[in-house]
Amino acid sequence: MAENIRIEVVTPEHEVVNEDAQIVMAPGSMGEFGVLIGHTPFMTSLKIGEVCYNDADGNRQCVCVSGGFAEALPDKVTILTEAAEKCGDIDMQRANAAKERAEKRLADKGNDDINFSRARIALERAITRIRIAGGN
Repeated sequence: MAENIRIEVVTPEHEVVNEDAQIVMAPGSMGEFGVLIGHTPFMTSLKIGEVCYNDADGNRQCVCVSGGFAEALPDKVTILTEAAEKCGDIDMQRANAAKERAEKRLADKGNDDINFSRARIALERAITRIRIAGGN
């Protein structure tokens, strides 16, 4: 049996994942990347998206991340992000409500108080959470 690589997904509030994995896949800012044990070290920024890994038993696990940074070492991948949640923990009602709020903000073109950049990011994050959780 091949050796495993360690994956850690950490937010400012808590550690979301800390376990062994066979492979780690993540949404790098320049494209998706995969890391196996013994990988050449690198660092990269992340897009909003899904970090997936096969756990030590070969089961696919996924975590929704709101961007951030990844560091790959030969024996460990560390993901630092502002927000992350395991796909099974995503509250669809909350994600749909966030999507509706962001869409309303973006539709209100006449309001100078709205930060459209923030609203677009919120919409992207909500859509990603809904997609990952299986709600289209």
